[in-house]
Amino acid sequence: MAQYLVSVQRPKGYDGRTESAEMRAEIGALNNEMVAAGVRVFVGGLREPDSAKALRRAEDGGVTVTDGPYVESREFVGGFWVLEVASLDEALAWGRKAAAACRCSIEVRPFH
Repeated sequence: MAQYLVSVQRPKGYDGRTESAEMRAEIGALNNEMVAAGVRVFVGGLREPDSAKALRRAEDGGVTVTDGPYVESREFVGGFWVLEVASLDEALAWGRKAAAACRCSIEVRPFH
């Protein structure tokens, strides 16, 4: 079995508080389906990028901490699942369900 990151890609400025009850119910049903299938290892939602701290190694060997995301982007990771499945095809099938439930782009990426 292989593990895959299935990440939710949200547009900059997206406010999760505006998600409809229907959408939240569909995401909840997807989570329940993943648990019932025994594929969900971990799931997590993330706050907006402005709440992030970026840490960078400085030339002197120290580390600087700044407010905000590491990179500026039009999209950000809004949440994710770690799934353990038999194949990429199975991970993509779950990714399709996630795209439908979350009404957004999904990235599926294998772990080493």
